[in-house]
Amino acid sequence: MTHDVLILGGSYAGLSAGLQLARARRKVLVIDNGLRRNRFAGTSHGFLTQDGNTPADIAAKARAQLMEYRTVEWLQAEATHAERAQDGFKVTLQQGPDVTGKRLVLATGVTDVLPELEGIAERWGKSVFHCPYCHGYELDEGNIGVLATSPLSMHQALMLPDWGPTTFFLNGAFEPDADQLQQLARRNVTVEHGLVHRLGGERANVVMRDGRVLPMDGLFTTTRTVVSAPFAEQLGCAFDDGPLGRYIRTDATKATTVAGVFACGDAARPTGSVALAVGDGAMAGAATHRSLMFD
Repeated sequence: MTHDVLILGGSYAGLSAGLQLARARRKVLVIDNGLRRNRFAGTSHGFLTQDGNTPADIAAKARAQLMEYRTVEWLQAEATHAERAQDGFKVTLQQGPDVTGKRLVLATGVTDVLPELEGIAERWGKSVFHCPYCHGYELDEGNIGVLATSPLSMHQALMLPDWGPTTFFLNGAFEPDADQLQQLARRNVTVEHGLVHRLGGERANVVMRDGRVLPMDGLFTTTRTVVSAPFAEQLGCAFDDGPLGRYIRTDATKATTVAGVFACGDAARPTGSVALAVGDGAMAGAATHRSLMFD
């Protein structure tokens, strides 16, 4: 059976794209491996009507609503390869037969590559974060740390004083120049030049190489992001270089550089959030439907 649309990725962007297509009465197959980017976080914030809910609950409710449409199928599976086929596109699964569709929506998300530091992985999404808008408010104006990974970390260090007293741990990643030091001083940011040894404590205590321990209620850092699946490369889609990593190039309607392939969510944006992913998915779903109208 050839579906109208195959959606690779069933998180927020993929669900939103699917909903537009379902409401257009198109036959949709969503293929999802269950690994949402924000699965490490206890709560999600900044998305209207869902503020403070768990990421899992938001996704589960959205999936339940999507599956009320009888033209939608859901396949919990690991897709491994995507290619152009006679009737559109063919996707190979790790287990099970190949599936085909006239159009393809890539909503695979990205993977965060964390700085190499003892104690950071187990605190990711709990007391170590990347987005102040998503997690800063809940720190209740407590002590906030920013762990530098590159000069881009200046942006976080200058933002975060709005959420609490901020210490900028340079950790040998870069050295601010005189102008940058003045900017930090104007924002009352404490600059820590020493090297960080590890994170400890219940929250995010920063243990320095010299033995000092600086208690933090939360720590922010910039990750490197990698598109979570190879489908865009396999299909020949172009990429753009963003501040955090490569992302799939799309136009304003979320069409990629390969005809019939659309991309949305974090995989197709320089930065993202749940709210942005949902909006992206809605655009991709509507544009995919429009492309099918004139097939």
